[in-house]
Amino acid sequence: MKAIYETTSAGVENIPATKRDSHVSTDGKWRSFPKVPNLLQYVIAGTYYARCKVDGKPVRSSLETDVFSVAKVRLPDKLKDLRKPKAVVGTFTDGRVQFEQQTKCDHTLAELSKVYRLRCIECLLRSWPELDAKKVDTITEPECRQWAQRYAEKYAPQFFNNTINVFRQILGLAGLGHDANPVFKIKRLGVRSKPLELPTTEQFERLVEVIATSGAGQSKDCADLVSFLSFTGCRIAEMKQAHWRDVDWDRNEITIQCVKRRATSNASLTRVIPLIPALRQLLERLKHKQQPQADDRICQVSECQKSLTRACRIVGCARLTHHSLRHLFATRCVESGIDIPTVARWLGHSDGGMLALKIYGHLRREHSQSMAAKVTFGTNGAATNG
Repeated sequence: MKAIYETTSAGVENIPATKRDSHVSTDGKWRSFPKVPNLLQYVIAGTYYARCKVDGKPVRSSLETDVFSVAKVRLPDKLKDLRKPKAVVGTFTDGRVQFEQQTKCDHTLAELSKVYRLRCIECLLRSWPELDAKKVDTITEPECRQWAQRYAEKYAPQFFNNTINVFRQILGLAGLGHDANPVFKIKRLGVRSKPLELPTTEQFERLVEVIATSGAGQSKDCADLVSFLSFTGCRIAEMKQAHWRDVDWDRNEITIQCVKRRATSNASLTRVIPLIPALRQLLERLKHKQQPQADDRICQVSECQKSLTRACRIVGCARLTHHSLRHLFATRCVESGIDIPTVARWLGHSDGGMLALKIYGHLRREHSQSMAAKVTFGTNGAATNG
């Protein structure tokens, strides 16, 4: 049966005969439907709206349709959304305390990850001291953009991005929804991989010598630490857990405790690496010197960054960190012909070598030039003119 239509007083829209009992407001702008409570239509545009009272005040919200049947379907969800009590927002401190508690109690996070996230908060508050006392719904997008500009100038892109993630989560825990969270308007920075600037063989030997002969109280211990990190590829935190009981002289290997490992991962807690000749000589010398017990730590100092920085300046190579020595180990292994999956296993990677290939697939200029010298065209090795 065909629907019967009639023209409205505004002459803008045709109405099905089944809705002839609708009421139009005195100004002719709004039409209500007694049989469909809480539904309104804006006559001029034809758009339907939901209407209800929230905290005693009348509220209208568009249903974003001019089709009556669609409006009826959307009406219940819209009313539910309008009547939903608004989340109570607190201060940044409220969200921060919750985030810190959740981080410390999260059994799936590695300890180093927990320390890293808490450090993000520390740096965030140092860069924006007034933030802790602010109610999160008073934090504006312009304020966040000004902070982001200052923060990006001081910290590396990767740390900036991780701080952004922490910032967003804290505001969410304080009661701010996604759409109202101004930090979601701040774009993350691109993270470019840095070229490896590592010392040559001669520079490394000179580096260790400079550290050992600096005259400081623990200069020789610092030099031994640099050598140990370079010969094992250990992280500094893994070095601190390396004891003499981990050295198996008969099998010519050492067991390393893996510190960077997800709690939910099935990866092993330890990894075994062979004693390369330089490492075995170092350990034999240290054993003879220290006469250690099985539970004694192999390295006598926990860090040597100042000595390492000073030596780099004297030798004339790029500044190295403890972690740079891990890169040096991996690079030397690749240059020596060790396949990428094996190097990845020695480093404790559990991805089969994908990360190692990305980082160490390109070798240092020194090695690249020596390999280039082996490329020949023609029987005499020289280029030929066609």
